[in-house]
Amino acid sequence: MCGITGIFSIRAGRTAAMREKALKMSARIRHRGPDWSGVYSSEHCVLAHERLAIVDPLSGGQPLRSPDGRQVLAVNGEIYNHRELRNRLKKKYAFQTQSDCEVILALYQEKGKDFLEDLNGIFAFALYDSETGSYLIARDAIGVIPLYIGYDTDGTLYVCSELKGLEGFCEKYEPFPPGCYLWGTIDGREQSQQTEQREQSQTCLDYAESRRTKSKAQHKGFQRWYQRDWMEYDAVCDNPSQSPATIREALEEAVKRQLMSDVPYGVLLSGGLDSSAVSAIAKKYSKRRIETDGQSEAWWPSLHSFAVGLKGAPDLDKARLVAAHIGTVHHEINYTVQEGLDAIRDVIWFTETYDVTTVRASTPMYLLARVIRSMGIKMVLSGEGADEVFGGYLYFHKAPDAKAFHEETVRKLSLLYQYDCLRANKSLAAWGVEGRVPFLDKEFLDVAMRLNPSLKMCPGLEIEKRIVREAVSDLLPSEIVWRQKEQFSDGVGYNWIDTLKQMTSALVSDEEMAHAAERFPIHTPMNKEEYYYRTIFEEHFPSDSAALSVPSVPSVACSSSVALAWDAKWKALNDPSGRAVNDVHKG
Repeated sequence: MCGITGIFSIRAGRTAAMREKALKMSARIRHRGPDWSGVYSSEHCVLAHERLAIVDPLSGGQPLRSPDGRQVLAVNGEIYNHRELRNRLKKKYAFQTQSDCEVILALYQEKGKDFLEDLNGIFAFALYDSETGSYLIARDAIGVIPLYIGYDTDGTLYVCSELKGLEGFCEKYEPFPPGCYLWGTIDGREQSQQTEQREQSQTCLDYAESRRTKSKAQHKGFQRWYQRDWMEYDAVCDNPSQSPATIREALEEAVKRQLMSDVPYGVLLSGGLDSSAVSAIAKKYSKRRIETDGQSEAWWPSLHSFAVGLKGAPDLDKARLVAAHIGTVHHEINYTVQEGLDAIRDVIWFTETYDVTTVRASTPMYLLARVIRSMGIKMVLSGEGADEVFGGYLYFHKAPDAKAFHEETVRKLSLLYQYDCLRANKSLAAWGVEGRVPFLDKEFLDVAMRLNPSLKMCPGLEIEKRIVREAVSDLLPSEIVWRQKEQFSDGVGYNWIDTLKQMTSALVSDEEMAHAAERFPIHTPMNKEEYYYRTIFEEHFPSDSAALSVPSVPSVACSSSVALAWDAKWKALNDPSGRAVNDVHKG
């Protein structure tokens, strides 16, 4: 996990000042990449990089340059299929490093901007082409890797891995949309392909448009590169049934791809189905080095697993059971409620959100990440994404039909960059740890999301994610395979959420809530817990752009707002805990 900062379309004579500005911005996100810093500057562009060295620690420093020096690249992410791409491209491109990210430069030289679909990975990058005076900025399909974009009053374009790198430096900024790219020129020269249509207009882009006379920057707006047939119900509703073995094979391939690492790695093991499945498969392949197709022994002989929770938490004994079953070196980290409360201010600074569910779940993960890094581990695999793909949240039991079920999974995937992906990435990156998410692997998604939605449904009290459970039933103890979904913020200990509710209820007065809309006209807090988090968030990030970057919608058990119509009892309910679905939850 790294951090990138980019400034484009710099006005004449301001290069030195903008380089200094980029260094200040980049320093704010140095926790993402504590291993090394790099910077490139030219007349029109500055790129800065904070590196967390996972692949090719010795020669993979960034920003990367093409052999002729004409293209410069700053990347945060991992390209899992880089070896296949390197083998295909090595006759056309003289690779300078063993970095997985250098294939982006090679692909750009081969195809221009039209290469993003070739990548299997998680990424956010900024590429500057000095030969054509153009830039290409892009984000991965689901938004596993964070990225923000903004402008100042001169129309200068900025990007940064975290919003704290833009706060105070930009007049306006917003999240860069997942699965999209931005392509443009910085000196007024037009691109050769004039037939592209502007797909969507975003607030930051509109802002820049109003300042065209002040800037030479030209671009055509965000373009969506990630499109799939399964995003429409009609494309999957008649698909033939698939066996659990299909899911198992695709998941194993995803986990195996994501084990590439030149540094020690581990797994996050909550004791739930998803993290347990990923951990078991990772253990299966951890003895041999993925980078040599299993021809050599792994550099790190033992796989370490990590669980966190209050003493007596539901997750901890299950995680112990799984670790013993699959044979990991297991570490159980206990935290107290007070330690969690003490960390909330820092958690909000690092995660850059006031969303209630995200803050609740980020706090134990943030505390866990510090222990993981203290042991020398820089990368972990986790089970995020499975509940969105397979409808694993307890509210999915109430889905009225297969169409509603499928459309909600697609909707949840499209929003992950604001919730679970944000939480996992930023909580871990706070301590320089990279998180990988095999259930959101691009190739795995194409298999899992093309399943006939009827195979995923869990009406009434039928167990959720049955096809996943059957797919991994031989890998795990039966009590784990058939364990009901327990949301992470619940599973770390029910007392954690209960105490947060009690504390925030006492700290925020009824009068303050009555006037919440006056203090917070943007995304007015819906309860006292959110109000409390919002006050801390505002201290860190006072701009309207910051407030608008965080979602604020009613939810039951992590549902979207649309799914609230599935049960009449939910219309007046706003509780993201899985226990809110009390006629399904058995804990």
